[in-house]
Amino acid sequence: MLMTILIISLASKAFSQDKNGLYILDMVHHNPGEALTQSVFNDPTVLAKQGYTGQVMNDFTFAHAAITFKKLNPNIFPEGSKELEWVMKAAERVKKNIKAAHAAGIKVYYFTDIIVLPKKLVELYHDEICDSQGRISFERPRTLEIHKIMLDELFETFPDLDGLVIRTGETYTNNVPYHTGNNPITNKEESHIKLINLLREEVCVKRNKTIFYRTWSFGGMHESPDYYLKVVNSIDPHPQLIFSIKHTKGDYLRTFGFNPTLTLGKHPQIVEVQCQREYEGKGSYPNYVMNGVINGFEEYETNTPQKGYKSLNDIKNSPNFKGVWSWSRGGGWVGPYISNEFWCKLNAYVIAHWAANTAQTEEEVFNHFMDENGISGASRKSFRELCLLSAKAVIRGHYSNELPFNSGSVTWMRDEFLGGIDPTPESKLYSSGGMLFRLFDKYYKEGLLQKAVAEKYEAVNIWQTIEALSRKIVIRDKADQTYVRVSSQYGLLLHKIIAEGWNIMALGFEGDKTGSYDKAKIKTSIKNYDNYWKQYDDLKKKNPSCATLYKPYAFVFKSPEYHLTNGMGASVDKYRKLVNREMSDEKSLPVKK
Repeated sequence: MLMTILIISLASKAFSQDKNGLYILDMVHHNPGEALTQSVFNDPTVLAKQGYTGQVMNDFTFAHAAITFKKLNPNIFPEGSKELEWVMKAAERVKKNIKAAHAAGIKVYYFTDIIVLPKKLVELYHDEICDSQGRISFERPRTLEIHKIMLDELFETFPDLDGLVIRTGETYTNNVPYHTGNNPITNKEESHIKLINLLREEVCVKRNKTIFYRTWSFGGMHESPDYYLKVVNSIDPHPQLIFSIKHTKGDYLRTFGFNPTLTLGKHPQIVEVQCQREYEGKGSYPNYVMNGVINGFEEYETNTPQKGYKSLNDIKNSPNFKGVWSWSRGGGWVGPYISNEFWCKLNAYVIAHWAANTAQTEEEVFNHFMDENGISGASRKSFRELCLLSAKAVIRGHYSNELPFNSGSVTWMRDEFLGGIDPTPESKLYSSGGMLFRLFDKYYKEGLLQKAVAEKYEAVNIWQTIEALSRKIVIRDKADQTYVRVSSQYGLLLHKIIAEGWNIMALGFEGDKTGSYDKAKIKTSIKNYDNYWKQYDDLKKKNPSCATLYKPYAFVFKSPEYHLTNGMGASVDKYRKLVNREMSDEKSLPVKK
């Protein structure tokens, strides 16, 4: 009897929140439609050792796609069908993941896109669940009924599942071939209210399971205080209903302010933080962001002044603050792909261990990371300086620390792509084509274009310091030590390419406006640009740990390539051809006597 009590007590302790009452969650965000990301963060025993209290499963094979809906209609997944076979295999994977997390002593929550339903179900009940535009809609009573049936079967099939993470706004069916779906928010705030009340009643109240309702959506829920409050003030609080909010006012991008909806209302909130920054290299080069997340980013004192809160330290004592959720890996699309997770581990370590004891300073937690990784002596000062400089280099190399850099420009560089100044209109599928053209045009009219280019060269200077520091750092794990050096070289060469690319494009842009091109400067910059690309390519060829390389194309949200034919390469080539043609014409002119 005593042994039984002890086992129950230990299990209860293991499955509780952290001792300070905060949730500390982690997620590997696998690329939809691709092979699953290989990562130590997939292992719940690793998460448990790092102090995480829960694992968010996000392989885009949703738990609610691994049920049969047999109580609704057995013809949705008929016996003997390939569709049913797929569902049953998916269910086994879900059960395996739940069992592994619980064996490690942490909870498990499944990432859930709402709405995602079987294609056959939508075909059979189309007229009862779809609106006049063909969207599955919660404005139709039958849709609500079907989701209640879905939740019943979900928790009957997976009774040990601790809860769900709900996403609206984006719906990815890449990994669920027999399902379809759409954004459920068809009636602004009212759609959120209707959906949250359904989840609260069916999951939190009836089953005492947890719902993390992500505010990430489109239309205001994530970043508008008025919109957010209109929704949450219409919902009765429940301890198992928690709102999950990115720390940024928008996506994980620098120059975006601190999220103004944090601390508002009466509901518990957790804060989402990305460790493998999808717009900033994905771990291919040093990019330490947790000092900025915990204490406030540099640009919050320059071109993005904050009127209110600017960091987790500012909100940690709010009664609504209930923890953090780190994305240790993933976000965005395709590459760069890494084989060494060192920079992701650093960001994840600091945010998780800080959340475990928010009385600590960021630097104290950072020092513990160095202790655990055998970074000692003079290496400690060099490593700390390198990491803090990486944040300064990124803001200047990707965005701007002083000049206006709005939401229409920030993703000119994202995933593995470098955009150009092609005057391409925005695609309906969303692309980065045309972003820099509009930004350059604004800077040119305001007399700021050369200042913007100078900032890119300033970033290069910082990267040179980073690269020099990397060669002074000794780490116990020699693979990590090598990667710190290789990834620092990667960052330096990439930003040399960016600086020369911006210089060529700026000189060319000015020439397009005035009709007079500084051909000598353009030619010199093109020579440098080509040389840096060659060095960048050689770095990859000579170093197995090097991440995959960036590509000089504009991003477009269309698989499988995710890029257009235009971009930095095409923009540079435009002026390459112009300079070569004009210099050739000059050589062919008759000599004046």
